[in-house]
Amino acid sequence: MKGKTRSLPVSYRLAVASRVLAAVLGGYIVAALASVSLSSWVPMARADAVVTGMMASFLAYLGAVIWCFACRTAGRAWLGLIVPGLMLAAVSGLAYWVGRS
Repeated sequence: MKGKTRSLPVSYRLAVASRVLAAVLGGYIVAALASVSLSSWVPMARADAVVTGMMASFLAYLGAVIWCFACRTAGRAWLGLIVPGLMLAAVSGLAYWVGRS
């Protein structure tokens, strides 16, 4: 005789899927923006600044993934990636605008 199996609720599964999506896509976007921002503002030779920015992007990605799964809700995880992403995009845009002037 088979016992009754209990499955997880759909809301829980969607919350986990949302966190995974935030960690993968949002973390990638934050890491890319952190790399561009850092390499634009670091006072080094261009090649050294790009390498420094790329190495720092791994730390930004790690922090974003940890943040996504440490938050209490999936909405807070998304908000915690959108706000820094917008700030890094503004810093990158400012660096581009200053460099073009």
